[in-house]
Amino acid sequence: MAKMDGRVIAELILHLGCIASREALVEGLTPAQWAVLRYFARANRFSRTPSAFAAFHGTTRGTASQTIKSLEAQAYLMRMRSEADGRSAQLDLTDKAKAILAKDPLEALVRAAGALPPGARGHFANGLQRILGQVARERSKPSFGTCPSCEHLGGDGCCTDGHAFYSCGFATEPLLPEELDYLCINFVLGKPMTATGSVTGAAPR
Repeated sequence: MAKMDGRVIAELILHLGCIASREALVEGLTPAQWAVLRYFARANRFSRTPSAFAAFHGTTRGTASQTIKSLEAQAYLMRMRSEADGRSAQLDLTDKAKAILAKDPLEALVRAAGALPPGARGHFANGLQRILGQVARERSKPSFGTCPSCEHLGGDGCCTDGHAFYSCGFATEPLLPEELDYLCINFVLGKPMTATGSVTGAAPR
């Protein structure tokens, strides 16, 4: 077996990303447009903005805006006023976008990752999250992540009025159990994920 040093791991990650996104046009959408749809399908309500997408993909706001506008024109995205800040826009997927995501060329990679044993998925996700965090810090970029491993996550999932209670310490907002697995721009790594990638007591999605 090849020695798994840092360079080998980095090259494997890079190669995996290349072959997973190599398709030029699928369903008439470019890889950049697919990246936008995937992001807004996974982003939480605090992170569904053009600037957050640009930060997530390490691109300029101008480039991100052009791709987003092309998807709005094709009725894949709809723009609304942010509930938290009426001066900013929040983007959501349309039903048309949700339907086409079933044909996402990334699904082969999703199936491969899903085929890993549950314990291996948890360790793998934790390792990748730590790699991402270190690279993001070195480049002064936000690392993104989900609530289960974020230090801002509050609450223990105990039921209040029939609902599991969680909260975001950064946004000082309550969180629903189904929101915990969405990407957030305010993420700070605080605790390792469980083998399933969820918080004990969180409702399955």
